[in-house]
Amino acid sequence: MNPAIVIPTYWSGSGADMQAPGTYDHSTPIDAGAPDLERCLSSLEQVQDLCRIVVLVVSPQTQTHAAGERVRAIAGAHPSMDIRIVTNEHASRIAERVAQIAPKAGGEPVSLRGYGAIRNMGLAVSAVLGHDAVIFLDDDEVVLSPDFMKRALYGLGAETRQGLPILVKTGYFYNEQGSPLADTSSAGITHRWWTKRIEFNRWMRKALSATRISRSNYVCGGLFALHARAYTRVAFDPWITRGEDLDYLFNMRLHGYDVWFDNEWVVNHLPPASKSLSSRFMQDVYRWYYEREKLARAARQPDLNPVTPATLMPYPGPWFSAELDERVRKTALARALFTREHAGYRDIWRHGRGRAEEYARANAGRYVKFQSFWPSIMNGLWNDAELARMLEREQDGS
Repeated sequence: MNPAIVIPTYWSGSGADMQAPGTYDHSTPIDAGAPDLERCLSSLEQVQDLCRIVVLVVSPQTQTHAAGERVRAIAGAHPSMDIRIVTNEHASRIAERVAQIAPKAGGEPVSLRGYGAIRNMGLAVSAVLGHDAVIFLDDDEVVLSPDFMKRALYGLGAETRQGLPILVKTGYFYNEQGSPLADTSSAGITHRWWTKRIEFNRWMRKALSATRISRSNYVCGGLFALHARAYTRVAFDPWITRGEDLDYLFNMRLHGYDVWFDNEWVVNHLPPASKSLSSRFMQDVYRWYYEREKLARAARQPDLNPVTPATLMPYPGPWFSAELDERVRKTALARALFTREHAGYRDIWRHGRGRAEEYARANAGRYVKFQSFWPSIMNGLWNDAELARMLEREQDGS
């Protein structure tokens, strides 16, 4: 197998720029003294049989050069690693080729903007370089053992005893407390209707006590392995506002595939401290209304397999069920009353559901259309000599 590790890394300017629209969770300031990416790459130094690493540099267009230079300096401190760096400049060339292959795909389905499109860019680069497996790793995660690659590739491309192919699998992470379970100690009224903790922990305990490989209802996007037989057939959704990793599980099921959970593949997750902002909550509202509408529409298409809340219990089924409306309304009201962001949450309480429903109605059909082009996009990009030379020049520093 010829795998690649793909690490999206998110960068921003300093100060006010970090709060500008279009920034991402845990964006790293370009002048940060100890960036997460450095810690992640250092943890990979110990890994046996380490494969090529593709670093996707997500930054505002105005910061492309500065972010690229910072990442090159970080990568340069690890000369033993084969690291390919992809900035906005490289991504635009790949996106142009995608547009040539599938001019009717629409939007920016493969780019360094938007969580789903960024994942698709990782798949596109991997196809250009001819990798038959992709291992996603987040830059705020730390690899724990030298046998990381062995664990990552375990079972990938094989079949279960029932003859089901293992084409996509996920691991899990330990949090700062060293636990794989979500913290349930501080779920007050502002989180009562907007927390996955109890549902998630119920599912996770069962998965951790099962056989090593079991059918998954969950995806740790930072620890996610895809065989080419899956990633060249099924794309990430560029129109999901958050949670593109779990959404990929839904997309796989729509097309008759499973995602599998490996309870012996684990990393440490060490995200920087962040505040719970009303804008982030609104992204989640958009996400779940879009998910619910998308899956409802897909269920009416004879060539797709239905994905219903009942098939994804105890988690994440409730989040795209009829419960969603009350969860949003009660959470927005509680946070409008009991947090400092009164105006932001009050606006969501009054208008948020309407905006999210409008977005869902306008965009929920776009993924299925785009997905119809995905196999031809992957076929057209596979071992593309011109694009591969571009990425080789980046490696050579020219």
